[in-house]
Amino acid sequence: MARLDENDSSPRDDERAQMELIAATSTTSTVVVGVDGSDTSIDALSWACGEARRLGGRAIAVLVTPIPGSGVLASASPFAAMAASECLETEACLEEELEEKLRSELLAIGESQRVPLTFVHIHGDVAKELLRVAEISHAQLIAVGRSTKPRHRVAGSLSHRLLRHNGTPIIVVVP
Repeated sequence: MARLDENDSSPRDDERAQMELIAATSTTSTVVVGVDGSDTSIDALSWACGEARRLGGRAIAVLVTPIPGSGVLASASPFAAMAASECLETEACLEEELEEKLRSELLAIGESQRVPLTFVHIHGDVAKELLRVAEISHAQLIAVGRSTKPRHRVAGSLSHRLLRHNGTPIIVVVP
C-alpha cells in the first residue's frame, strides 16, 4: 500500500486507487490469494503463483486487516480516550510492520516463481474483500490456506465463508 502524507488522501482513497489499478490491468488470467503471513497462506500463495504461471496470467496477493479502531470500544472517559488513541497508534505501527515484511517476502516468492505478482493491502472483512478483489480483477479463482485454528472447525473459517458465495471458484490449499 502506498504511503500517504498527512495532507494527502485518506486510506480509503488509497484502497480505491489500488482497486482501480487492479481493474485496469485485469485483461490477463488472474488468481487472487488471501495472505496473512501464516505458513498456510504462504503455501496458498506458492500454489496460486504456480497456477497463475500455468494460466499465463498473474497473481494478486491480498492482505486484509481490520478497519483501524474497529476493535476499540468508545467511552466517554478522557482516560479511556487517551488509552484508545495509544492503542490505535500501536495497532497502526504493527500493521505497517506486517505489511512491509509481507510485501517483500511475497514479492520475492512471485519473482522466484516467475509470475507477475501484485500485493494489495486493504481494510475490512476478509471474505468480503477477497470476493470484491476477485470481482474487480475478473479473477479465475481465489486461493486461501486452510485454517489451523481448532475453533474454526466448529464456528466456520474463511474458506467456509467464501464457499457459501456463488461465482469465483475457491481453492483451499492444505499443506
